[in-house]
Order: sequence, then C-alpha cells, then structure tokens
Amino acid sequence: MVRRVKDGDREAFSDLFAKYRPRLATLIHFRLGPELRRFVEVDDVLQETLLRAYRDIEKFDYRGSGAFMNWLARIADHVIADLARSHGRIKRAGEDVRFRSEGNPGGPEPIDSMTPSRIFRENEELGKLIAKLDLLPDDYRTAIMLAKVEGLTTREMAERLGKSNEAVALLVHRALKRFRALDDSQPRKG
Repeated sequence: MVRRVKDGDREAFSDLFAKYRPRLATLIHFRLGPELRRFVEVDDVLQETLLRAYRDIEKFDYRGSGAFMNWLARIADHVIADLARSHGRIKRAGEDVRFRSEGNPGGPEPIDSMTPSRIFRENEELGKLIAKLDLLPDDYRTAIMLAKVEGLTTREMAERLGKSNEAVALLVHRALKRFRALDDSQPRKG
C-alpha cells in the first residue's frame, strides 16, 4: 500500500491511514498530556500528522513489521513538540488560542469530509479504550501503548525502557491482564 501511495494513489493513501487512525489517535491522546489537551484537540494533531506523513511519504523506508506505525508516531511526536513550543509562546504572550473545534469554527476548512476529527468523534469505542487506559497505572499504560499501539517488539521496548527483555515481557503480560480485568464501572488507578 505504501508503494501505491508513493506512486500518487490518493485512494491508497485514504485506505492506509484509515487503518492507522484509531491507534494513532490513542497514541496522540496520551502523548499530548492533560495540559496540552486543554488547548489542542487530538483530532487536529492527528490531521496534521497525517498531512505531514502524506507530504513526506517518500522518506519512509519499510524495515519490517511496525515500521510504518513507528514512523507515524515519530511524526506525531514532532507535531506535538511544535504545538507545545507554540503554546508556550502564546501562553507567554498572554493569549490562549485553541485550534479549530466546535467552539472555534473559524479555522480552515478540512481537506475532505471524512476528517480525522469526524472519524474520532464517531468512533465511540476509541473513547472507551482511552478511558480504560486512563484507569491503568502509568507503567502498565506505557507498556500497552508501546506494545499494542506503537507495535514495538519486546527488544525495542526493552531498549526504550531500559529494562531486560524478560522484565518487559512480564510488564506487558501484567498490564494486559489488568487491562482485561478492568471493570468500567469501578475506576481504579495505581
């Protein structure tokens, strides 16, 4: 599919990113953190990430399973860093400006009618997933995000977390066990 996108196939672009939107939206939600989420909508970061990915698709080099999601995650990190810097400048200037949202409809018109914001709002299951992930301790949430959202291997997770492969495997096992056991009606953290 990436090859088709590189060859200019816009339909392949839509299909490819539709596959990754929910995982990427979840990742962005947690990487924004509560402070930035007050001023920036996940949907706006998602759309900017996808636009940059489309613009830079020629730079993507497939290196195995999970490579595309890792590439998208790195782009999202850059978008978030840019927004954090911008927000810091705006905050120092004494103004808080929100990106386009229902409360700020004067923003630029989306590229197409199936924008990430509309998809995100329509996807109730994604909201439930995020709420459930919020109930987990930070280390469990991080383990699930790295393993299931970013698609990292145990070895890649061990390198990123500075732990042994065995410790990471056990952490992921425990995190998934807790995640599956969570009862939405009984929030708990820690």
